[in-house]
Amino acid sequence: MEVADAVFLGIVQGLTEFLPVSSSGHLEIAKAILGDTSVPEESLMITVVLHFATALSTLVVFRKDVTEIFRGLFSFKWNDEFKFSLKIILSMIPAAVVGVLFEEELEAFFGGALTFVGFMLLITALLLWLADKAISTGKPVSYKDAFVIGVAQAIAILPGISRSGATISTSVLLGNDKAKAARFSFLMVVPLIFGKIAKDLLSGDLTDTTIEVTPLLAGFVAAFIAGYAACKWMVELVRKSKLSYFAIYCFIVGVIAITYEYAFA
Repeated sequence: MEVADAVFLGIVQGLTEFLPVSSSGHLEIAKAILGDTSVPEESLMITVVLHFATALSTLVVFRKDVTEIFRGLFSFKWNDEFKFSLKIILSMIPAAVVGVLFEEELEAFFGGALTFVGFMLLITALLLWLADKAISTGKPVSYKDAFVIGVAQAIAILPGISRSGATISTSVLLGNDKAKAARFSFLMVVPLIFGKIAKDLLSGDLTDTTIEVTPLLAGFVAAFIAGYAACKWMVELVRKSKLSYFAIYCFIVGVIAITYEYAFA
């Protein structure tokens, strides 16, 4: 992979991570257009590295919230911070279980199958459209909600299903406040990403490949910078904008992805 390609993928990842449009789906589309011929393991590795960069940018943007979560978790007092920390942990369980038990099966989806990605984007569009029609009650995320949102996050491991779109839509459909739903959605994924990176480092998955280090670093830096800028801007956009706009976008991109593979297969 060339440095310019890695930078392009990093920018795509950074800009799409915080919008409900499926960053993984966009990465698969971008890799197909760029003619990425890497095996699924290598393709998954660049995807994980770029997700790591945007996770780091999330920590920087939400540093005060993250500090409160850790403070609440280790205070061992039944306060709001401790309760929120438990909800974050609860939301992680479904995706962690799916990631551990079905890791090899999931890797096969990260090989540029645009038809599959396209149909998953259509599902994302439907979720966003339904959420746009839902009435928000303004209630905070409950423990039950946290687990259900976690299940949505587990499903969103599939490329084309937007993680933020699935989790925010699920939260809104459950009647939660959009601002609280967005904040919870962006924070709940960070521990999972860092956990995945730690697992891959310990197992050697990130080094057992022929991909060069320079493109990975270039992609990482590009994803971090783009992610930081996008997060600052997009969080406010998600809070105030209608999800139907993103539903239309996902529908269009999904149709384009399906058409592209059939036209150039």
